[in-house]
Amino acid sequence: MTFEIKSSPDFAIIDCNLEDGESIVAESGAMVSMSPNIEMKTEARGGIFAAAKRKLLGGESIFQNTFTAKGGKGHLMLAPGCPGDVISFELDEGRSLFIQSSAYVAATPGVILDTKWGGVKGFFSGTGMFLLKATGPGTVFVASYGAVYPKKVDGEYIVDTDHIVAFQDSVEYSITKVGGIKSLFLGGEGLVAKFNGSGMVYAQTRSPGQLAGFLHPFRRVKNNN
Repeated sequence: MTFEIKSSPDFAIIDCNLEDGESIVAESGAMVSMSPNIEMKTEARGGIFAAAKRKLLGGESIFQNTFTAKGGKGHLMLAPGCPGDVISFELDEGRSLFIQSSAYVAATPGVILDTKWGGVKGFFSGTGMFLLKATGPGTVFVASYGAVYPKKVDGEYIVDTDHIVAFQDSVEYSITKVGGIKSLFLGGEGLVAKFNGSGMVYAQTRSPGQLAGFLHPFRRVKNNN
């Protein structure tokens, strides 16, 4: 498989070329266009119970679509639901990438998806209590809201939980508050993720929570009178 990520970082789209017999697995609704010799198969990867676990805990769709080129080379275009960037990761066998809920877009068939416990504080931080865990070998595609800001961590680094996209398995994280109680409730920052170790952390330049807060005053309110 060869691919190119186009229209990055505002409205990124994955332009894939599959050899005869090659496949890629994508989230439900990610397909934009495809050549007529691409065969699509919808299934619950790993079985219905494993897929339901990923849906309930990690925010992934229960059913995913596997696209396979049949009878020659095939062309496929995939895109995430929100405007922003898409980045690809090449995972060696046994190495993992932890992904924020809803950021996963697609992966080659060899990538195994599971969930990771993120701690109770994750529920209150906006990240959720679980993250998706993608384990190689293979290629995985992850989407962001806004552009992606990569940061090489060597020691300790802090990221607002609403801006986390993904991070390597060589770094650990914990959810904590930044500053004191006044900062937590009045400073607009809330809880943060404190990363430790050596590896890459990927943040997004825009926050879905801040967008929701910006739009809230403009939403239509139903008048029952």
